[in-house]
Amino acid sequence: MYVLIGGAGLVGLSLAQKLVELGHTVAVIDIDPIACRYAREQVGAMAFEGSAVSTEVLLEAGIRKAGSLAAVLRSDALNLAMVTLAKHYGVTHILSRMRHPDFAEPLRIAGANHIISTVELSVSTMVNAIEYPQVESMMHFEQGQIEVLKLSIPNNCYVAGRSVAEIAQDSQFPSGSLIIGYQPHPHEDLMIPNGSTILEPHSTVLIVTKPGSLHQVIDFIEQKC
Repeated sequence: MYVLIGGAGLVGLSLAQKLVELGHTVAVIDIDPIACRYAREQVGAMAFEGSAVSTEVLLEAGIRKAGSLAAVLRSDALNLAMVTLAKHYGVTHILSRMRHPDFAEPLRIAGANHIISTVELSVSTMVNAIEYPQVESMMHFEQGQIEVLKLSIPNNCYVAGRSVAEIAQDSQFPSGSLIIGYQPHPHEDLMIPNGSTILEPHSTVLIVTKPGSLHQVIDFIEQKC
């Protein structure tokens, strides 16, 4: 896929690096010639020096053929302008970084399919790390309406040795929650469990739930026999 990124700061260059590693063709736009040179020489992306909200620069960078566009510029106003132009030029998949929540609705109206609030994401991640230190990682979807957490199965806990079906049918297991992944050992691949999958001590599970059920899910998994 041809991906166009507006902004060659830390986020833009890191995103470009990951996408190049995944095999995408990536073009970056930035006013900083040093950042553009780094993108070409160190990241392996194409780079266009100039404003990412200039129609001339966008056309030169190939916006008409972009399958996806990410606006990660230095201000919300610039990102809004870039999203608007991307929609105008027919880009179907548009992402934008957002700093201030007042821009959420304007970005959606302008055509952003995905809006990532860097401040909210950072704060939420740190709060969860403080409040739930036993959770190895946590992902948020649908603006925080759904959480996916990675949790280890302690030894001698209630769920150790039980099947996924038994756990799902347990009245104490929070409704609306689901075990969607299972890793028997850190060196083994993550698998999609079925009802007969047994949760062994020291294994790892991925559980999808609602934010209001996080405490209940963790308490249920960690309760002792």
